[in-house]
Amino acid sequence: MRTGTKIITLDNGYHLWTSTQGEGDIHLLALHGGPGGNHEYWEDAADQLAKQGLHVQVTMYDQLGSLYSDQPDYDNPEIAAKYLTYEYFLDEVDEVRAKLGLDNCYLIGQSWGGLLAQEYAVKYGQHLKGTIISSMVDDTDDYIESINRRRQEIFPQSEIDFMRECEENNDYDNKRYQEDIQILNINFLDRRQPCKLYHIKRIGGLTVYHAFQGDNEFVVTGKLKDWHFRKYLKQIKMPTLLTFGEEDTMPLETAKIMQREIPNSRLVTTPNAGHHHMVDNPDVYYKHVADFIREVEDGTFVGD
Repeated sequence: MRTGTKIITLDNGYHLWTSTQGEGDIHLLALHGGPGGNHEYWEDAADQLAKQGLHVQVTMYDQLGSLYSDQPDYDNPEIAAKYLTYEYFLDEVDEVRAKLGLDNCYLIGQSWGGLLAQEYAVKYGQHLKGTIISSMVDDTDDYIESINRRRQEIFPQSEIDFMRECEENNDYDNKRYQEDIQILNINFLDRRQPCKLYHIKRIGGLTVYHAFQGDNEFVVTGKLKDWHFRKYLKQIKMPTLLTFGEEDTMPLETAKIMQREIPNSRLVTTPNAGHHHMVDNPDVYYKHVADFIREVEDGTFVGD
């Protein structure tokens, strides 16, 4: 594949921004989180893997409603009902893969992208050599329990009560509440500060994010609260890497359950790293990814 930016037109007429970086015969398709996030934390993925001695072409893209890709009119109820669904975003992954000519490739998904990677491995697994699920559990109930525990690690009960009062009253713009969320972000999302993912102006796809997640990473009020996938994990047949930050918002206890459920999988963790552990500690994160791909390519990969 040629490197650089390419705009692809989906069958539905919308346009998506894609970018391919790196050289080599191994292809890795990277899915961002959010939903409504963007490709940014994958921008140096090919370079980071090359530092580990592995030459990979990494293709990233902004999902519909995110950053450089088209922004549908989600205020239109018919458009929202059609495109703000798990099914749409899952099938979008496969259409992007096909339109870019990728097959027998690797798929990496971060957070929401890790949810899509799980579902893709079950529905479209014939196109994959391997799957990398980065910082995403298989059941939102476990995630909600984890983020509530994370609050307790940082704040006294009085502050937790204040935050819950804001959430019950839909007072998410409260200055003190947002300051508390930023403290949680620094501890469990982006431990390396200043974080290169922060911007002068918020650039996320907020409509998509609010529909699935909610206001922030420490509340789940959208469609994600009803996501439960554990019963399907045994259908993931290809080699699978599970990678989590040791200070992640996602619970490592659940990651261990996933490793036992997915037949040919390995669980690794990145120290001194939160949810965006490819940014917090890239040397360790990308060593894990490079080792996994190298072993799958050599035919030596064995799950835990």
